[in-house]
Amino acid sequence: MPMNKLDKTVKKTKPATRKKPPATATAPRTTKPRAPAKKTIKALPPQPSASLQHRLTLMGIEVLVLTAGAVGLIIILLGYSASRFSGTAFFSSLLPFAMGILIVVLVAAVFLIVWWRVRAWLHSKTLFWVPAAAAVLFISTGAWALQDDFSQALGHFKVLVGGKQEAGRVTLAHQVFAAYRRYDNAQLQKLVDRAQAFSPAIEEAAKAFDVDRHLLYGLAATESSFLPRDSKDGGRGLFQITLVPKNIMSQAARRLSVSELSLTDPQHNAFVAAATFKFYLEQMRGDLFLGLLAYNIGPANGGLRFIMQQYGATDFITIQPYLQQLPRDYPVRVLSYALAFKLWQNEGKLPAYEEGNNAVRIQRLGIPGL
Repeated sequence: MPMNKLDKTVKKTKPATRKKPPATATAPRTTKPRAPAKKTIKALPPQPSASLQHRLTLMGIEVLVLTAGAVGLIIILLGYSASRFSGTAFFSSLLPFAMGILIVVLVAAVFLIVWWRVRAWLHSKTLFWVPAAAAVLFISTGAWALQDDFSQALGHFKVLVGGKQEAGRVTLAHQVFAAYRRYDNAQLQKLVDRAQAFSPAIEEAAKAFDVDRHLLYGLAATESSFLPRDSKDGGRGLFQITLVPKNIMSQAARRLSVSELSLTDPQHNAFVAAATFKFYLEQMRGDLFLGLLAYNIGPANGGLRFIMQQYGATDFITIQPYLQQLPRDYPVRVLSYALAFKLWQNEGKLPAYEEGNNAVRIQRLGIPGL
C-alpha cells in the first residue's frame, strides 16, 4: 500500500472521544434543616360594638344628670346672688348681679370645654365611665342641695323669678309660721286628738274633690274646732256650712250618690266643704289666700270677686290695703292649723317652732297648698 494513501487514511480517521462512565452512585445532597413550622394564631373575632340603642341610652343618662346638676347649680348661684345683691341701686345691686350672671355663663362655657375633653378620654376607656362621671357630678350637686342653705337660696331664686306673686306668698308664709309659733302645744294637741274621729270623712272628701287634705283639716279646725254644732250665724256641722250655691250642693250629692244631703252628717258636711273650697279656689285662679278668704266671705255682698272688682284689686298684694274691712286673719288661721296637721302626720308630733333648728325644718316641710 503506497505511503501517501496510508497517511491520508490516518489523517482522516479521528480518534474516538472517550465517554465518561455513568455514575454508579449519586453523591448525598446536603439539605438545610427545616425551621419549625410557625403556629398560626387565629385572629379573635372583632368584639361587637355597642348597639345604637345602648349608646343612646348612656348618652341620655349623661345628658339628664348633667342637665339636672346644671339646673341645681344655676338655682344656687342665682339664689345667693339675688340675696347678696338685693336692691335697686345700680352700682351696689343691679351691676354686680348682672356681672354675676356673666360669670356664671363664662364658668359654664369653660366647664363644657373641659368636660368635652375629659369625656373623650373617658370614652376611650369604656362607655360606662362617661355617665358614671356625670352621675358623680350630679350626686355632688345633690348633696349640696340637701343642706339648709340651699332652701334659702331656692327661696331667693323663687322671689327673683316669681316677682310680685312670690313676694306675696313669702309674706303669707311668714305670717303662718308666726301664727303656728304662738299656739299653745297642749291646746293644739287636743285639737289634733279630736280630729281623729273625723279623719275618714275628711280624707274621703279631699280625695273626691282633689284638694289638699291638710287644708280641709285646717278649715274644720278654724270653723268648729272639731266640735260640730249649729251656730247663731247659721253655720252647721263640722265645717259650719252656711250659704252654698246650689250647683255645689248638687256636686256633693252626686259624689256621695245620695238624693238629699244632711249637713249634720260629718261626711256630707265634709263633701260640701271640699266642693265649696275648690269652687272658690278656682274662682280666685289658684290664689290660696284669696280662695280661703272667698270661702269665709261666701256669696254675701256678691262675694269676694265683686268686692275686689269694687276696689280694683287683683291679687294678694293689691288686696292688702283693704283687708281692714275683711277677715284677713282667717286664711292665716286655716293655714297655720293645716301646717300643724301636716307636721303631726309627717312626724307624729308638734315641734316647737323656736326650739333648735325646728324653724328651718318646718319651713323646708312647707305650708300645705302654698
